[in-house]
Amino acid sequence: MTLPLRPSAALRLRRYHILCSQPASAPLITQCAETVPSRRDAHGYPVRPSLSQQRRKTHTRRSVTSTAYGVTNGSSASSDVPPSTVLSCLPLSNLIRSYVITSVSSIPALLRPSLAVMTFLAHTKSPLFDPDRNPILHFLLKKTFYAQFCAGETPLEVKSTIASLKDIGFKGVILGHAKEVVLSKDDEAGLDSAEDCTEQASCNAREITTWKQNTIETVKLAQPDDFVALKFTGAGRQALQHLKATIACSPEFEEAVHDICKHAQSKGVRLLFDAEQAALQQGVDNWTMYFAKEYNKERALVFGTYQCYAQRTPKVLATHLDLAKKENFVLGVKLVRGAYMESDPRELFWPTIEDTHKCYNGIAKSIIERKYGDVLQPVEGGSSDFPQVSLVLATHNAESVKLALRLRDEQAQRGEPLIELAYGQLMGMADHVSCEVVQAARARAKAQDANVEVPSAYKYVVWGKLGECMKYLLRRAQENRDAVTRTIEARQALGRELGSRMAFWR
Repeated sequence: MTLPLRPSAALRLRRYHILCSQPASAPLITQCAETVPSRRDAHGYPVRPSLSQQRRKTHTRRSVTSTAYGVTNGSSASSDVPPSTVLSCLPLSNLIRSYVITSVSSIPALLRPSLAVMTFLAHTKSPLFDPDRNPILHFLLKKTFYAQFCAGETPLEVKSTIASLKDIGFKGVILGHAKEVVLSKDDEAGLDSAEDCTEQASCNAREITTWKQNTIETVKLAQPDDFVALKFTGAGRQALQHLKATIACSPEFEEAVHDICKHAQSKGVRLLFDAEQAALQQGVDNWTMYFAKEYNKERALVFGTYQCYAQRTPKVLATHLDLAKKENFVLGVKLVRGAYMESDPRELFWPTIEDTHKCYNGIAKSIIERKYGDVLQPVEGGSSDFPQVSLVLATHNAESVKLALRLRDEQAQRGEPLIELAYGQLMGMADHVSCEVVQAARARAKAQDANVEVPSAYKYVVWGKLGECMKYLLRRAQENRDAVTRTIEARQALGRELGSRMAFWR
């Protein structure tokens, strides 16, 4: 009697992933419902069947389409190509680096000293610890944290990074120059007492010119339908003074912004004006609306950023929606949860993270559906009609992305018009969320199903010299510390993908 040969564990795992790689028009993470047990882990990912389950259940072999590795329809996956999973679109070098860095970020014993080092390097005035002057420090940071979160120090490096992201499957990028200002309480007090003088006026002009040149260079690096992120605070001390005092920007600064807007408009690039600390945000909002009224007549060129951890955000956004309706312009909205927990007063935030989630998802739902709700309500005495609006859903929260995808699919099924919407995550973070959107876009575009949305995934990347990026890198480290659960999610997803590739190659 001849016993049948039992396939190896690696081969069984490969078959499982091949079955799970089938494109489907159903919501994300439900693709394997008909071919494997429908159990899910705590994060919504399918749980691999045990060996005993595999023995009891015989799967029918099916041909596959692996968009990530070029396997064509009607053919089997080649023996030297790993099967397609959510993170299979990531190059191996990115996958390993991401796993190492998210592991550091999700283990407090490793994160605390790393955060202390990053804080020191971001604020030190010593030339010895300046990464732009210390070649050893520059090399170590450039190959690790900088490579994870930043696009490059030169235009050539930036173009290479953008090309690699688009090769992965991202629709485009949100590109920004790294220079930013984070004020301490002493800095804020100094702005209140400072006055312009002849020497300061000359310095102001130089700072505005430098900021304008950096921003226009960033616009030139971007491609049509990309976004460019910029901060008013990058324009120097005078801009900070005027933002803090909530007064109009200077004529020189206004001219610089008009030049930036015209360059972006001619290239088909949109501008995202980033949020700032609470002490500056009212001024930022005022300036953003000023330029939005000028340039958002037919399509949103200028986007404002709304931080949903702030209790004031629903009312502020409702005011801007009302203004857009009255002035007949398209309101550009970049929706984030917030990034200034370390520097803003705690009483400005919602009491719990659940309140922040409710605010974010409630606002997102209202904008997508273009109707007010429990969270986002019209201003008193204002119109209940929504203006034209474009949305950048900037979030690392998988549930918020799934909510938006579901709402958009329901609208598509009903034949309703869809607003312009982009999904955005930071480069180096939440790849398990980003790649799900990428994989969904590929499968849906191939299926050509009019009843589902083909989502547009973007990665937010910054560029600039390593020293200029240190405060940005510090904020990314702080964000990982404040979102340990999400970081653990990312590490587990990356670990599953690494385990899958290792099992295949064995």
